[in-house]
Amino acid sequence: MLHTVSSRHDLQEMSITLRPIGPEDLEFLLDVYASTRTDEMRLLDWDKQTKEVFLHLQFEAQHRYYSENYPGAEFQVILLDGKPVGRLYIHRRESEIRIMDITVLPEHRNKGIGSFLLDQVLTLATNRQMSVTIHVEKFNPARHFYERLGFCLVEELSVYLFMKWTPAPITSEHHDYNR
Repeated sequence: MLHTVSSRHDLQEMSITLRPIGPEDLEFLLDVYASTRTDEMRLLDWDKQTKEVFLHLQFEAQHRYYSENYPGAEFQVILLDGKPVGRLYIHRRESEIRIMDITVLPEHRNKGIGSFLLDQVLTLATNRQMSVTIHVEKFNPARHFYERLGFCLVEELSVYLFMKWTPAPITSEHHDYNR
């Protein structure tokens, strides 16, 4: 599990922490999920209730899929100064950390929260000499962010891109023995 962390960004002190999700978080997590589908929903000629039912069903299907297909995954709520602002789902494998999902609510994006958490994941992966993988929708603007971090395209899968980051080998002078 990633540990509780703090970040300094834009001359403001922010406390970014993670905690495991619980049943009481499901409504919040639905809102986080729905925030990723806003543009898509705008294009549909459905009434508000139909969109809400659709998003609820899609969220439940995704949540069930993740729970069933990623045993031992870490499902975490991202907290900014103690307030829920997103989710980070990761699954550690033998030689890989899979970022299943990282989403920050729109009003909290571009504040360095995602960057800080990804830096934590990449540091952990470097220390353990593990790759980091993620599926990204082809038209997701975050794709360029991942590319800047060093993620490379491995495979195109329908609407998703499978991307991978590989750490540089650790030399003895840079080895962190406090993994």
